[in-house]
Amino acid sequence: MIQNITMPQLGESVTEGTIERWLVKVGDKVNKYDPLAEVNTDKVQAEIPSSFTGVVKELLAEEGETLPVGAVVCSIEIEGKEELPAAPEPKKSNVSDAIMNAGVHKPLPQKEEAQPARELRKPKGKARYSPAVLALAAEHDIDLNSIQGTGQEGRITRKDVLAFIASGKQTVSVQPVQQEMAAPAPAAEAVKPDLQVEKDAAVGSSSGDIEIPVTNIRKVIANNMVRSVQEIPHAWMMMEVDVTDLVAYRDSIKDEFKKKEGFNITYFPFFLKAVAQALKEFPMINSTWAGDKIIQKKDINMSIAVAAEDRLFVPVIKHADEKSVKGIAREIQELSSLARAGKLRPEHIAGGTFTINNTGSFGSVQSMGIINYPQAAILQVESIVKKPVIIGDNMFAARNMVNLCLSLDHRILDGLICGKFLKRVKEILENTNKNTMSVY
Repeated sequence: MIQNITMPQLGESVTEGTIERWLVKVGDKVNKYDPLAEVNTDKVQAEIPSSFTGVVKELLAEEGETLPVGAVVCSIEIEGKEELPAAPEPKKSNVSDAIMNAGVHKPLPQKEEAQPARELRKPKGKARYSPAVLALAAEHDIDLNSIQGTGQEGRITRKDVLAFIASGKQTVSVQPVQQEMAAPAPAAEAVKPDLQVEKDAAVGSSSGDIEIPVTNIRKVIANNMVRSVQEIPHAWMMMEVDVTDLVAYRDSIKDEFKKKEGFNITYFPFFLKAVAQALKEFPMINSTWAGDKIIQKKDINMSIAVAAEDRLFVPVIKHADEKSVKGIAREIQELSSLARAGKLRPEHIAGGTFTINNTGSFGSVQSMGIINYPQAAILQVESIVKKPVIIGDNMFAARNMVNLCLSLDHRILDGLICGKFLKRVKEILENTNKNTMSVY
């Protein structure tokens, strides 16, 4: 008996995935839950597990091919009767999309049977496009209305756009998002034909230049950065903090901690703990903008930025205010390792309410972060620097100082509340020592 494996929905608003690498080949014997392929979506890298035990019969997608959720990616021949997996119960979620969410998606319709992966359908209602499709169309100046989609409900996939480009039928692009029709520009203001030539010349490469293809992940990151800056009125605030006692406390326990726990204790978990405590006292900072209302989040879920080569992931430490410094440190290590290995699952990146970024690990002393949409703020923890500081009665002393840089959504937050929030974080950190805080 032949059973099909389909592209899973790896996230609440994920509508398609790209086969990055097959982990099996035709004829391989696989067990139930064995990984079949690595798949990349707008949100996360994950593996497609086998739903059956059997032999791989056919691979229906090529590496690099983008397919809609529900499309058949391979088939497996199973022996005898095997209980088919039950359809999963639909789950409700109050998760806010983080930095890896971009574009407008149309929910997939409920259906009783899986439809053929490449069956052509006419689109219903208004068009919807994925971030990968939008980025590719913009890059090649393509009118998406001129492309026949092969995805579910006639959806245009990245493969459709690439096929259109290969056909040589490119057209000047029409903005794909729905918007009010504007009156035509007067003839005197018409764009000169040579402007496109000038644009191409400006961005073209010369002899000796190295052209680096833009990956899907990098395009998604770019789209989300642009979205955040265009939609959120960013404001910025910085405060200097004396963490001399914190540094001394951490340095005094680091060897014993490593021996006991098996991993290093850095300064970053102390900052996370302090910020989580301050968020409980200033819950408005832990909010999101929802058009006609502001949603103040009950849970304090800390997003942490993790960079891996050309990729940026933002895994989440859930209920950070309820965890010890040691518990936070362990989660930082585990989530960072999963991110750099490409093993993060959707639940690892969902639900973040506030982002804290350890820019100091690169030696940065001052920076302005782009807010992790749709959160209200992002905090940059800069490098700890030893410098002379006036203390007491005009006395100089060498102190360990760090800058905390807060980017805020000025629709939600104002300088007054953000100043109070940062001041509270400063107070907590400046009073962190062996007598006031235990890592356990």
